Amino acid sequence: MDAAAAQQDALPVSSDALLAQLDAWDLPYTLFTHVPLRTVEEAKQVEAEMQQPGVSSLKIKNLYLRDRKKRNYLISVEQDREIDLKALGKEIGAGGLSFGSADRLMQNLGIRPGAVSPMAMITGVAQGVTFYMDAAVQEVDVINMHPLVNDRTVVMAREDFLAFLARIGCEPRWI
Repeated sequence: MDAAAAQQDALPVSSDALLAQLDAWDLPYTLFTHVPLRTVEEAKQVEAEMQQPGVSSLKIKNLYLRDRKKRNYLISVEQDREIDLKALGKEIGAGGLSFGSADRLMQNLGIRPGAVSPMAMITGVAQGVTFYMDAAVQEVDVINMHPLVNDRTVVMAREDFLAFLARIGCEPRWI
């Protein structure tokens, strides 16, 4: 099934509902709409239109993983960072990391493949998903991420993104 906004009503929290919640919490963002993006390579083709002169930004890639004890993780890192699952498992204390299935992704984060995003922790918190974020986030002005669908991107100031996480009860762990 597609991960675009046209299919958002089938999600536990729609992209429109998430954006309305951000507005209600006075957490500003800039919304961009574009073709559905499924890979970092596709995202790089549209990133230039989102870049603001003089503003440092972090473009991220997101991994939904499970360990051999069936614990779920959302890992958000700088988009060009190489990921070695074995080394990552050692760093976070999780053995046997592997990618979670599309069904588990929907069950635990309320999204479809291609739309994985830290914003999915709005569902993930209640499902016990552990969130790890690249420490590079602490050094940038804004973060680009999907608002639960892959044909939209929100650009949020780092402080506002961290305020969003606090609002939903998500304590990021830094890697």
